[in-house]
Amino acid sequence: MMWPLLVLLGLANWLMCQLLVKSCHGSARKVKSHGFHFVDLSFKPLHQPSSFPSIARCDLKGRGSQTLACDIHRVLLRTHSFFPYFMLVAFEGGSIFRAFLLLCSYPVLWFFNYEMKLRFMIFITFCGLRIKDMENTARAVLPKFYLENLNLQVYEVVNCVGSTVFFTSMPRVMVEGFLREYLNADAVFATELHTVGCYFSGLLCSSGLLVKHCALKDYFGDTKPHLGISSTSVHDQLFISHCKEAYVVMNEESKEMPRDKYPKPLIFHDGRLAFLPTPSATLSMFLWLPIGIPLAIYRVILGVFLCSPFTLMLATWTGIHINVKDSSNKQSSLYKGVLYVCTHRTLLDPIFLSVSLRKRLTAVTYSLSRMSELIAPIRTMKLTRERKHDEKTMKRLLSEGDLVVFPEGTTCREPYLLRFSSLFAELADDIVPVAINAQVTMFYGTTATGFKCLDPFFFFMNPKPCYHIEMLEKVPKELTCSGGKSSHEVANYMQKQLGVALGFECTKLTRKDKYMMLAGNEGVVVQDNKGRQFP
Repeated sequence: MMWPLLVLLGLANWLMCQLLVKSCHGSARKVKSHGFHFVDLSFKPLHQPSSFPSIARCDLKGRGSQTLACDIHRVLLRTHSFFPYFMLVAFEGGSIFRAFLLLCSYPVLWFFNYEMKLRFMIFITFCGLRIKDMENTARAVLPKFYLENLNLQVYEVVNCVGSTVFFTSMPRVMVEGFLREYLNADAVFATELHTVGCYFSGLLCSSGLLVKHCALKDYFGDTKPHLGISSTSVHDQLFISHCKEAYVVMNEESKEMPRDKYPKPLIFHDGRLAFLPTPSATLSMFLWLPIGIPLAIYRVILGVFLCSPFTLMLATWTGIHINVKDSSNKQSSLYKGVLYVCTHRTLLDPIFLSVSLRKRLTAVTYSLSRMSELIAPIRTMKLTRERKHDEKTMKRLLSEGDLVVFPEGTTCREPYLLRFSSLFAELADDIVPVAINAQVTMFYGTTATGFKCLDPFFFFMNPKPCYHIEMLEKVPKELTCSGGKSSHEVANYMQKQLGVALGFECTKLTRKDKYMMLAGNEGVVVQDNKGRQFP
């Protein structure tokens, strides 16, 4: 009686994959690539004749004692529009409804001049937005996208001068934190926003939009800055005309900043969007949502209610790509009490590992929302952070079966491994390292400041999420605690081996570092008086 049911399920999954997932994902890609090449919202003439030389001719030697006046739009950042950054604030700091309203306003903005466009975007993005939400977005979300869009040539000039002053029409709350923390800005002049209590009103302060050449004159007075960099527009050339030495950035000269040249390593960041939300990309996302939401629910149901031998097959048919490589000693899987030590990318790591191994596992976590516990298809156990108590708990679980541990203690999105806790090394000698990596294109399946119970749904809303699982060789006994190694030596060895397998860089940062940086807390799940759970 089971085989007809399985055939029907397989047929349903094939139809969903062929008619919905592939076709809609392909349509979204076409829309993003070809259908909507909107004009620049913050449009200014891009190719005005310029009497100033190109930034490529700027000599970087002997600039250590000089002062630089630099613009941001189309200069420091390669993107030509402010829209993606306003969309990030609207979506991550506000809500999906605010983001949709901002997208719908896009065609209307064509009829406005530059100043009115910027005022209109500021009003939609900030009206009623909490100051705290904007501060979280500026600290945890925006720096990633700013770093990815830095112009290499301009950054090299910024990096070689002794003092840098930035001028921009963008709101101060969107740029100041990044400029001071990552680029060591000495001063930032930007548009000031009006607030009412702990909320933004969406209006500008009485000073209005920043006039860059006036702000430069007011700040420097009769003393001109040594260097000035701007775009080729008329207004920006007026801005740098007050500098002793001035350069402009041509469109064709914008060079992408390689990751290894970032001012600071990008290790932690938050937010749900995994792409820069340009108008066409944002439209593609909203076109995908009517399919992505039910598809995510369907994928979650597959993992919760179906047994693992069929889950892998059915999940693959819905567009999930799972790449499994097994280099471990097969004999280790014949016995109970195997300790799987894994890198941590999403809350779904132990589930995908269980599905790949085709056996039930027990996973231990530091904090997990109630919803995630309820829908988890495998056994989960919370740790208390009390070493002796946690050690006793994990030894008991190992005596009952195989156990999955994540020594990092939290997830990390970027190609870095956090410091490994050494507790696992004292539990068993039968240790199998597992290198896990997850890739998404639309939504991140992790969060530090949002609703953690929605993490699986956001991951499964991606058109084609990908999981890479590589089981390395079992750790030799001479490299375990039984072989005379200390628990810290074992933990460091495991971190290094998994880092090499994934091509990731090892760090000494911890779970506490991540949550203090992104959320201002230690990452403990708490419940408010309305029953909602937050990290």
